[in-house]
Amino acid sequence: MSVNDKKNKSGGFGALVTVAWRNVWRNKRRTALCVAAVGIAVFFNIFMTSWVDGMFESIAQIVRVFSSGDVSVTSARYQEEKEYFPVQYPISDSPDGEAILAAARAIPGVAAALPRISAYATLFDSTVKHAILWGLDLPAETEAHWFNLTERSDGLVEGRFPETGANECAIGVTFAKKAGLRVGDRIPLKTVSAEFSDKYWSPVVTGIFKFDYRPVDESTVVVPVDRLSRVLGMEGGLQQLALFLDNPRDSGRVRDRMAAALAGLSGDPGADSVLEWKDDYWVALWSSMTVLFAIVFLVFQVVASFLIINTMLMVIHERIKEIGMMGALGMTRREIVTVFFLEAVTLSVIGSLAGCLVGGLSAWLGSLFPLDINAFMGGGMKDLPIAGTIYLSFSAKSIINGFLFGVIVSSVCTLFPSLKSAFIQPVEALRR
Repeated sequence: MSVNDKKNKSGGFGALVTVAWRNVWRNKRRTALCVAAVGIAVFFNIFMTSWVDGMFESIAQIVRVFSSGDVSVTSARYQEEKEYFPVQYPISDSPDGEAILAAARAIPGVAAALPRISAYATLFDSTVKHAILWGLDLPAETEAHWFNLTERSDGLVEGRFPETGANECAIGVTFAKKAGLRVGDRIPLKTVSAEFSDKYWSPVVTGIFKFDYRPVDESTVVVPVDRLSRVLGMEGGLQQLALFLDNPRDSGRVRDRMAAALAGLSGDPGADSVLEWKDDYWVALWSSMTVLFAIVFLVFQVVASFLIINTMLMVIHERIKEIGMMGALGMTRREIVTVFFLEAVTLSVIGSLAGCLVGGLSAWLGSLFPLDINAFMGGGMKDLPIAGTIYLSFSAKSIINGFLFGVIVSSVCTLFPSLKSAFIQPVEALRR
Protein backbone atom coordinates (compact mmCIF):
# COMPACT_ATOMS: atom_id res chain seq x y z
CA MET A 1 0.00 0.00 0.00
CA SER A 2 1.37 3.40 -0.98
CA VAL A 3 1.79 6.35 1.40
CA ASN A 4 -1.14 8.13 -0.25
CA ASP A 5 -3.35 5.06 0.17
CA LYS A 6 -2.51 4.95 3.88
CA LYS A 7 -3.22 8.65 4.20
CA ASN A 8 -6.58 8.34 2.46
CA LYS A 9 -7.50 5.32 4.54
CA SER A 10 -6.78 7.00 7.86
CA GLY A 11 -8.20 10.35 6.89
CA GLY A 12 -5.08 12.29 7.84
CA PHE A 13 -4.17 14.28 10.93
CA GLY A 14 -7.04 16.72 10.38
CA ALA A 15 -9.55 13.90 10.73
CA LEU A 16 -7.92 12.84 14.02
CA VAL A 17 -8.19 16.41 15.32
CA THR A 18 -11.87 16.47 14.38
CA VAL A 19 -12.53 13.20 16.21
CA ALA A 20 -10.67 14.42 19.30
CA TRP A 21 -12.56 17.73 19.30
CA ARG A 22 -15.92 15.94 19.10
CA ASN A 23 -14.93 13.59 21.90
CA VAL A 24 -14.17 16.58 24.17
CA TRP A 25 -17.80 17.67 24.06
CA ARG A 26 -19.42 14.26 24.30
CA ASN A 27 -19.50 14.50 28.09
CA LYS A 28 -19.80 18.16 29.08
CA ARG A 29 -19.64 17.47 32.82
CA ARG A 30 -16.35 15.61 32.47
CA THR A 31 -14.99 18.36 30.25
CA ALA A 32 -16.03 21.05 32.73
CA LEU A 33 -14.25 19.27 35.59
CA CYS A 34 -11.01 18.91 33.65
CA VAL A 35 -11.08 22.49 32.38
CA ALA A 36 -11.83 23.80 35.88
CA ALA A 37 -8.97 21.80 37.44
CA VAL A 38 -6.38 23.05 34.96
CA GLY A 39 -7.83 26.57 34.97
CA ILE A 40 -7.63 26.84 38.76
CA ALA A 41 -4.03 25.61 38.74
CA VAL A 42 -3.03 28.11 36.04
CA PHE A 43 -4.91 30.89 37.85
CA PHE A 44 -3.00 30.23 41.05
CA ASN A 45 0.23 30.00 39.06
CA ILE A 46 -0.29 33.46 37.54
CA PHE A 47 -1.76 35.08 40.65
CA MET A 48 0.93 33.74 42.99
CA THR A 49 3.67 34.65 40.51
CA SER A 50 2.28 38.19 40.41
CA TRP A 51 2.05 38.22 44.20
CA VAL A 52 5.62 36.97 44.68
CA ASP A 53 6.99 39.37 42.06
CA GLY A 54 5.04 42.21 43.68
CA MET A 55 6.49 41.31 47.09
CA PHE A 56 9.98 41.25 45.61
CA GLU A 57 9.48 44.61 43.92
CA SER A 58 8.20 46.07 47.20
CA ILE A 59 11.21 44.74 49.11
CA ALA A 60 13.57 46.03 46.42
CA GLN A 61 11.97 49.48 46.50
CA ILE A 62 12.05 49.67 50.30
CA VAL A 63 15.73 48.67 50.33
CA ARG A 64 16.62 51.15 47.61
CA VAL A 65 14.63 54.09 49.02
CA PHE A 66 15.21 53.66 52.76
CA SER A 67 18.55 51.87 52.90
CA SER A 68 21.00 51.60 50.05
CA GLY A 69 19.85 53.41 46.93
CA ASP A 70 20.75 51.53 43.75
CA VAL A 71 24.37 51.59 44.93
CA SER A 72 25.42 52.13 48.55
CA VAL A 73 28.76 53.65 49.56
CA THR A 74 30.14 53.56 53.12
CA SER A 75 33.51 53.01 54.72
CA ALA A 76 34.49 49.38 55.33
CA ARG A 77 34.62 50.01 59.07
CA TYR A 78 31.13 51.49 59.06
CA GLN A 79 29.86 48.40 57.23
CA GLU A 80 31.29 46.17 59.96
CA GLU A 81 29.40 48.08 62.69
CA LYS A 82 26.45 49.42 60.72
CA GLU A 83 23.84 48.21 63.24
CA TYR A 84 25.21 50.91 65.60
CA PHE A 85 25.18 53.69 62.96
CA PRO A 86 28.72 54.86 63.78
CA VAL A 87 29.44 58.42 62.61
CA GLN A 88 33.19 58.35 63.26
CA TYR A 89 34.01 56.37 60.10
CA PRO A 90 33.60 58.66 57.05
CA ILE A 91 33.85 57.36 53.49
CA SER A 92 37.53 57.09 52.41
CA ASP A 93 38.41 58.30 55.92
CA SER A 94 38.25 61.78 54.45
CA PRO A 95 36.47 65.01 55.49
CA ASP A 96 36.32 66.09 51.85
CA GLY A 97 32.80 64.89 51.10
CA GLU A 98 32.42 67.25 48.16
CA ALA A 99 35.20 65.50 46.23
CA ILE A 100 33.48 62.12 46.78
CA LEU A 101 30.12 63.53 45.69
CA ALA A 102 31.72 65.02 42.55
CA ALA A 103 33.33 61.66 41.70
CA ALA A 104 29.98 59.87 42.10
CA ARG A 105 28.02 62.37 40.02
CA ALA A 106 30.60 62.17 37.23
CA ILE A 107 29.87 58.46 36.63
CA PRO A 108 27.62 57.96 33.57
CA GLY A 109 24.17 56.69 34.52
CA VAL A 110 24.10 58.24 38.02
CA ALA A 111 20.91 60.30 38.30
CA ALA A 112 21.48 61.40 41.90
CA ALA A 113 24.21 61.02 44.53
CA LEU A 114 22.61 61.67 47.92
CA PRO A 115 24.50 61.97 51.23
CA ARG A 116 22.77 60.41 54.22
CA ILE A 117 23.40 60.14 57.95
CA SER A 118 21.80 57.78 60.46
CA ALA A 119 22.32 58.05 64.22
CA TYR A 120 20.62 56.93 67.39
CA ALA A 121 18.99 59.49 69.69
CA THR A 122 17.52 59.51 73.19
CA LEU A 123 14.40 61.65 73.64
CA PHE A 124 13.46 63.66 76.74
CA ASP A 125 9.98 64.57 77.99
CA SER A 126 8.39 62.03 75.63
CA THR A 127 6.62 58.72 75.91
CA VAL A 128 8.87 57.58 73.04
CA LYS A 129 12.33 57.29 74.55
CA HIS A 130 14.47 56.31 71.56
CA ALA A 131 14.51 57.27 67.89
CA ILE A 132 16.71 57.23 64.81
CA LEU A 133 17.89 60.53 63.37
CA TRP A 134 17.87 60.32 59.59
CA GLY A 135 19.74 63.12 57.89
CA LEU A 136 18.65 63.70 54.29
CA ASP A 137 19.07 66.21 51.51
CA LEU A 138 15.28 66.45 51.31
CA PRO A 139 14.89 68.53 48.11
CA ALA A 140 17.11 66.09 46.22
CA GLU A 141 15.56 63.00 47.85
CA THR A 142 11.97 63.95 46.99
CA GLU A 143 13.04 64.64 43.41
CA ALA A 144 14.86 61.31 43.04
CA HIS A 145 12.14 58.95 44.32
CA TRP A 146 8.88 58.50 46.20
CA PHE A 147 8.86 58.03 49.96
CA ASN A 148 5.32 56.64 50.10
CA LEU A 149 5.41 53.72 47.70
CA THR A 150 1.69 52.96 48.02
CA GLU A 151 0.41 56.43 47.14
CA ARG A 152 3.51 57.13 45.02
CA SER A 153 4.06 60.48 46.66
CA ASP A 154 6.48 62.24 49.04
CA GLY A 155 4.34 60.95 51.93
CA LEU A 156 3.83 64.32 53.62
CA VAL A 157 0.41 64.50 55.29
CA GLU A 158 0.75 67.68 57.37
CA GLY A 159 3.02 70.72 57.38
CA ARG A 160 6.24 70.68 55.35
CA PHE A 161 9.60 68.99 55.28
CA PRO A 162 12.44 70.74 57.18
CA GLU A 163 14.44 73.27 55.19
CA THR A 164 18.13 72.83 54.42
CA GLY A 165 20.32 73.90 57.34
CA ALA A 166 17.37 74.69 59.61
CA ASN A 167 16.82 73.51 63.17
CA GLU A 168 13.76 71.54 62.05
CA CYS A 169 12.53 67.98 61.65
CA ALA A 170 9.68 65.81 60.37
CA ILE A 171 8.24 62.74 62.08
CA GLY A 172 5.98 59.83 61.11
CA VAL A 173 2.27 59.68 61.88
CA THR A 174 2.72 56.71 64.23
CA PHE A 175 5.61 58.42 66.02
CA ALA A 176 3.57 61.64 66.40
CA LYS A 177 0.60 59.73 67.79
CA LYS A 178 2.65 57.79 70.32
CA ALA A 179 4.62 60.84 71.46
CA GLY A 180 1.65 63.22 71.38
CA LEU A 181 3.52 65.64 69.11
CA ARG A 182 2.12 68.13 66.61
CA VAL A 183 3.51 70.53 64.06
CA GLY A 184 5.24 73.37 65.94
CA ASP A 185 6.34 71.28 68.94
CA ARG A 186 9.98 70.73 69.81
CA ILE A 187 11.69 67.37 70.33
CA PRO A 188 14.40 67.60 73.03
CA LEU A 189 16.92 64.84 72.35
CA LYS A 190 20.47 63.68 72.90
CA THR A 191 22.81 61.97 70.47
CA VAL A 192 26.51 61.07 70.36
CA SER A 193 28.91 62.93 68.07
CA ALA A 194 31.87 61.66 66.02
CA GLU A 195 34.09 62.62 68.99
CA PHE A 196 31.93 60.45 71.32
CA SER A 197 30.59 63.49 73.15
CA ASP A 198 26.93 64.01 74.06
CA LYS A 199 25.09 66.48 71.85
CA TYR A 200 21.80 67.98 72.96
CA TRP A 201 19.43 69.23 70.33
CA SER A 202 15.83 70.44 70.16
CA PRO A 203 14.56 70.64 66.56
CA VAL A 204 11.08 71.97 65.75
CA VAL A 205 8.54 69.63 64.15
CA THR A 206 7.57 71.21 60.81
CA GLY A 207 5.92 68.20 59.17
CA ILE A 208 4.29 64.84 59.73
CA PHE A 209 4.66 62.12 57.11
CA LYS A 210 3.32 58.69 56.30
CA PHE A 211 5.88 56.71 54.33
CA ASP A 212 3.86 53.48 54.69
CA TYR A 213 6.98 51.73 55.98
CA ARG A 214 6.42 50.81 59.60
CA PRO A 215 9.96 51.17 61.07
CA VAL A 216 10.33 54.70 59.65
CA ASP A 217 6.82 55.82 60.56
CA GLU A 218 7.27 54.57 64.12
CA SER A 219 10.72 55.65 65.19
CA THR A 220 12.46 58.01 62.73
CA VAL A 221 13.10 61.74 62.98
CA VAL A 222 13.96 63.17 59.56
CA VAL A 223 16.32 66.17 59.69
CA PRO A 224 18.42 68.13 57.16
CA VAL A 225 21.64 66.24 56.48
CA ASP A 226 23.86 69.34 56.64
CA ARG A 227 22.42 70.36 60.00
CA LEU A 228 22.88 66.87 61.45
CA SER A 229 26.44 66.75 60.11
CA ARG A 230 27.29 69.92 62.06
CA VAL A 231 25.58 68.67 65.22
CA LEU A 232 27.55 65.42 65.08
CA GLY A 233 30.84 67.19 64.33
CA MET A 234 31.49 65.25 61.14
CA GLU A 235 33.42 68.17 59.56
CA GLY A 236 32.13 67.57 56.07
CA GLY A 237 32.73 63.82 56.00
CA LEU A 238 30.15 61.43 54.52
CA GLN A 239 28.77 58.57 56.59
CA GLN A 240 26.66 57.12 53.76
CA LEU A 241 26.19 57.87 50.08
CA ALA A 242 23.18 56.51 48.15
CA LEU A 243 23.42 56.51 44.36
CA PHE A 244 20.23 56.44 42.32
CA LEU A 245 20.66 55.43 38.69
CA ASP A 246 18.85 56.09 35.45
CA ASN A 247 18.60 52.31 35.13
CA PRO A 248 18.93 50.18 38.29
CA ARG A 249 20.17 47.30 36.13
CA ASP A 250 23.41 49.23 35.69
CA SER A 251 24.16 48.91 39.40
CA GLY A 252 27.02 46.44 38.84
CA ARG A 253 28.83 48.72 36.39
CA VAL A 254 28.34 51.82 38.56
CA ARG A 255 29.50 49.92 41.65
CA ASP A 256 32.78 49.01 39.94
CA ARG A 257 33.29 52.56 38.66
CA MET A 258 32.58 54.04 42.09
CA ALA A 259 34.94 51.60 43.83
CA ALA A 260 37.70 52.53 41.39
CA ALA A 261 37.08 56.26 41.94
CA LEU A 262 37.22 55.89 45.73
CA ALA A 263 40.43 53.83 45.52
CA GLY A 264 41.96 56.70 43.54
CA LEU A 265 40.89 59.26 46.15
CA SER A 266 41.97 57.32 49.24
CA GLY A 267 44.83 55.22 47.81
CA ASP A 268 43.41 52.19 49.66
CA PRO A 269 41.14 49.85 47.62
CA GLY A 270 39.89 48.20 50.83
CA ALA A 271 38.98 51.38 52.70
CA ASP A 272 35.40 51.58 51.47
CA SER A 273 32.41 49.32 50.92
CA VAL A 274 30.49 49.78 47.65
CA LEU A 275 27.46 47.51 47.34
CA GLU A 276 24.56 47.02 44.95
CA TRP A 277 20.98 47.01 46.19
CA LYS A 278 20.89 43.32 45.21
CA ASP A 279 23.54 42.62 47.88
CA ASP A 280 21.07 43.44 50.64
CA TYR A 281 20.29 40.46 52.87
CA TRP A 282 16.52 40.52 52.32
CA VAL A 283 16.78 40.95 48.56
CA ALA A 284 19.26 38.08 48.29
CA LEU A 285 17.10 35.88 50.54
CA TRP A 286 13.94 36.54 48.51
CA SER A 287 15.78 35.88 45.25
CA SER A 288 17.04 32.53 46.56
CA MET A 289 13.45 31.46 47.31
CA THR A 290 12.37 31.58 43.66
CA VAL A 291 13.24 27.89 43.22
CA LEU A 292 10.97 27.01 46.15
CA PHE A 293 8.12 29.01 44.64
CA ALA A 294 8.60 27.24 41.30
CA ILE A 295 8.32 23.86 43.04
CA VAL A 296 5.08 24.93 44.75
CA PHE A 297 3.61 26.04 41.42
CA LEU A 298 4.64 22.73 39.84
CA VAL A 299 2.87 20.80 42.60
CA PHE A 300 -0.31 22.82 41.96
CA GLN A 301 -0.22 21.94 38.28
CA VAL A 302 0.62 18.26 38.76
CA VAL A 303 -2.24 17.85 41.25
CA ALA A 304 -4.62 19.40 38.73
CA SER A 305 -3.22 17.20 35.99
CA PHE A 306 -4.07 14.09 37.99
CA LEU A 307 -7.72 14.88 37.40
CA ILE A 308 -7.09 14.77 33.65
CA ILE A 309 -5.15 11.51 34.07
CA ASN A 310 -8.00 9.92 36.00
CA THR A 311 -10.54 11.28 33.57
CA MET A 312 -8.67 9.92 30.55
CA LEU A 313 -8.30 6.51 32.21
CA MET A 314 -12.05 6.49 32.83
CA VAL A 315 -12.67 7.57 29.23
CA ILE A 316 -10.54 4.73 27.93
CA HIS A 317 -12.30 2.23 30.21
CA GLU A 318 -15.76 3.50 29.17
CA ARG A 319 -14.89 3.50 25.49
CA ILE A 320 -13.24 0.09 25.21
CA LYS A 321 -15.62 -1.00 22.47
CA GLU A 322 -15.12 2.27 20.65
CA ILE A 323 -11.36 1.74 20.72
CA GLY A 324 -11.89 -1.76 19.38
CA MET A 325 -14.09 -0.36 16.64
CA MET A 326 -11.36 2.15 15.74
CA GLY A 327 -8.87 -0.66 15.40
CA ALA A 328 -11.30 -2.80 13.44
CA LEU A 329 -11.87 0.04 10.99
CA GLY A 330 -8.15 0.21 10.32
CA MET A 331 -6.87 2.92 12.64
CA THR A 332 -3.31 2.30 13.70
CA ARG A 333 -2.08 2.35 17.28
CA ARG A 334 -0.40 5.68 16.63
CA GLU A 335 -3.67 7.18 15.41
CA ILE A 336 -5.61 5.89 18.42
CA VAL A 337 -2.97 7.31 20.78
CA THR A 338 -3.05 10.60 18.87
CA VAL A 339 -6.84 10.92 19.21
CA PHE A 340 -6.80 10.48 22.97
CA PHE A 341 -3.69 12.63 23.40
CA LEU A 342 -5.23 15.43 21.33
CA GLU A 343 -8.37 15.19 23.41
CA ALA A 344 -6.32 15.65 26.61
CA VAL A 345 -4.27 18.47 25.10
CA THR A 346 -7.47 20.24 24.05
CA LEU A 347 -8.77 20.08 27.61
CA SER A 348 -5.42 21.43 28.85
CA VAL A 349 -5.44 24.31 26.37
CA ILE A 350 -9.02 25.32 27.18
CA GLY A 351 -8.34 25.13 30.92
CA SER A 352 -5.08 27.09 30.59
CA LEU A 353 -6.78 29.81 28.54
CA ALA A 354 -9.52 30.13 31.18
CA GLY A 355 -6.92 30.29 33.95
CA CYS A 356 -4.92 32.91 32.04
CA LEU A 357 -8.00 35.04 31.53
CA VAL A 358 -9.02 35.04 35.21
CA GLY A 359 -5.46 35.13 36.54
CA GLY A 360 -4.38 37.89 34.17
CA LEU A 361 -7.43 39.99 35.03
CA SER A 362 -6.78 39.54 38.77
CA ALA A 363 -3.10 40.45 38.41
CA TRP A 364 -3.98 43.51 36.33
CA LEU A 365 -6.49 44.75 38.92
CA GLY A 366 -3.94 44.08 41.67
CA SER A 367 -1.38 46.18 39.81
CA LEU A 368 -3.79 49.14 39.90
CA PHE A 369 -5.11 48.85 43.46
CA PRO A 370 -2.71 48.03 46.32
CA LEU A 371 -3.35 45.08 48.63
CA ASP A 372 -3.15 45.53 52.40
CA ILE A 373 -0.35 43.22 53.52
CA ASN A 374 -1.18 43.62 57.21
CA ALA A 375 -4.74 42.44 56.56
CA PHE A 376 -3.53 39.37 54.64
CA MET A 377 -0.68 38.51 56.99
CA GLY A 378 -2.29 39.55 60.27
CA GLY A 379 0.43 42.12 60.93
CA GLY A 380 3.12 39.43 60.86
CA MET A 381 5.33 41.15 58.27
CA LYS A 382 6.79 43.86 60.53
CA ASP A 383 10.30 42.39 60.45
CA LEU A 384 10.35 42.18 56.66
CA PRO A 385 11.40 45.33 54.75
CA ILE A 386 8.12 45.76 52.93
CA ALA A 387 5.52 48.50 52.67
CA GLY A 388 2.16 48.12 54.41
CA THR A 389 0.57 47.53 51.02
CA ILE A 390 1.88 46.08 47.77
CA TYR A 391 0.93 46.14 44.12
CA LEU A 392 0.78 42.87 42.21
CA SER A 393 3.20 42.64 39.33
CA PHE A 394 1.30 42.37 36.06
CA SER A 395 3.29 41.21 33.04
CA ALA A 396 2.64 39.40 29.79
CA LYS A 397 5.57 37.12 30.63
CA SER A 398 3.84 35.67 33.71
CA ILE A 399 0.65 35.00 31.70
CA ILE A 400 2.54 33.32 28.85
CA ASN A 401 4.57 31.26 31.33
CA GLY A 402 1.38 30.25 33.15
CA PHE A 403 -0.26 29.15 29.88
CA LEU A 404 2.76 27.16 28.70
CA PHE A 405 3.20 25.69 32.17
CA GLY A 406 -0.40 24.51 32.24
CA VAL A 407 -0.43 23.04 28.74
CA ILE A 408 2.97 21.33 28.92
CA VAL A 409 2.62 19.81 32.40
CA SER A 410 -0.96 18.67 31.82
CA SER A 411 -0.14 17.25 28.39
CA VAL A 412 2.88 15.33 29.64
CA CYS A 413 0.78 13.89 32.44
CA THR A 414 -1.70 12.49 29.90
CA LEU A 415 0.87 10.54 27.89
CA PHE A 416 0.47 7.39 30.00
CA PRO A 417 -3.31 7.04 29.72
CA SER A 418 -3.11 7.92 26.02
CA LEU A 419 -0.50 5.23 25.41
CA LYS A 420 -2.62 2.73 27.30
CA SER A 421 -5.32 3.00 24.67
CA ALA A 422 -2.89 1.76 22.00
CA PHE A 423 -2.36 -1.62 23.63
CA ILE A 424 -5.99 -2.65 23.73
CA GLN A 425 -6.54 -5.42 21.20
CA PRO A 426 -9.55 -4.72 18.93
CA VAL A 427 -10.91 -8.27 19.23
CA GLU A 428 -10.75 -8.25 23.02
CA ALA A 429 -12.24 -4.76 23.14
CA LEU A 430 -15.21 -5.74 20.99
CA ARG A 431 -15.96 -8.79 23.20
CA ARG A 432 -16.47 -6.59 26.29
